[in-house]
Amino acid sequence: MKPYCKNVVQENLVSLPSLHDTPGYEIIEGDPRCSIRLDVGSSSTPSRLGIWMCTPGAFRCIEKGDELQTVIEGKLSLILDDGSSQDFEPGDSFYTQKGERVTWKIVETVKKVFFTYDPENSSVTE
Repeated sequence: MKPYCKNVVQENLVSLPSLHDTPGYEIIEGDPRCSIRLDVGSSSTPSRLGIWMCTPGAFRCIEKGDELQTVIEGKLSLILDDGSSQDFEPGDSFYTQKGERVTWKIVETVKKVFFTYDPENSSVTE
């Protein structure tokens, strides 16, 4: 068993390249920095499970896989192209769909557990 909850320290995350240098990401505000820990799968497998963390800022991207996510620390808002938005905090879960264009506004450094699935994966990245 591997617990994913706010009272369990989630360690050993690895820094990802700057979103400024990551194709498909547009920085809207600040300089958000992301880290990840993959507990199941890899960047080249159809399914992955792990922890993702991001510091405050905002960025827009196109989701690269179907993903179920649960916030375990911090606060964020997701804004869709139609202008609708939803705020999330610890304990909240949400699902994003492959191809969905989403703006992520990280209000307080976020840690989330995620499960991503993309049967056509050829290197899904956060």
